[in-house]
Amino acid sequence: MRVITGTARGRRLITREGEDVRPTSDRVKEAAFSIIQFEVEGRKVLDLFAGSGQMGIEALSRGAASAVFVDQSAKSVEVVRKNLETVGFEGKAQVFTTGYDAFLLSTADRFDLAFLDPPYEKGFVEKALPLLAPKMNPGGVILCEHSERENPPGEIGGGFALIRTYRYGKIRLSVYRGGTED
Repeated sequence: MRVITGTARGRRLITREGEDVRPTSDRVKEAAFSIIQFEVEGRKVLDLFAGSGQMGIEALSRGAASAVFVDQSAKSVEVVRKNLETVGFEGKAQVFTTGYDAFLLSTADRFDLAFLDPPYEKGFVEKALPLLAPKMNPGGVILCEHSERENPPGEIGGGFALIRTYRYGKIRLSVYRGGTED
C-alpha cells in the first residue's frame, strides 16, 4: 500500500494483518480522490474508522491542512502513528483511540472532508452518518465506503444528502454533500 500522489508520493504504508482488516484498495482510493480532487487542499479532514490511516494520509499528501484519525483499535492507532511518522505528517495530525460515536458526540471540531470505512454489514454506516453530519462544515463532503449489500440513508441531517454511489465490484463508495452557507 502506497501514497498515490502529492508530497508523500510513493511512500509505503503499513497495515495490520488478519481477517478483521480490510484496507481500501488502490482502485477505490484513486476513485475517491478523483471525485474530490479539487476539494482537498487546505481542508480539515476526518478519517473515521481509520485503520491504517491511508485515506487521511493521502489527503495530507495532497495538501489538506490537517487530519484527525479515529479508530477504537489500539493496534490500528499504533499503525496510523507509524504511518504518519513514515511520511512526516505527525505535526498535521491528531490521533484518537476511541469509538466513532464517543468521538463524534464529544468533539467540538468541524470538518470539511470526511472518510468513513467502517466494518461492513454491522450497521455502522447508518449509525455513524447522522452523528457525523452536524460535525461537518457547510459545503463539506463525506465519502463512505461500504458493502454492496448495505444501503446507506439518502439524507443524514445537517443539510447533507447522498448525491451519488459508485460501484467497484462488491464495494460501493457513497458520496454525501452538504449545503452551502447562505
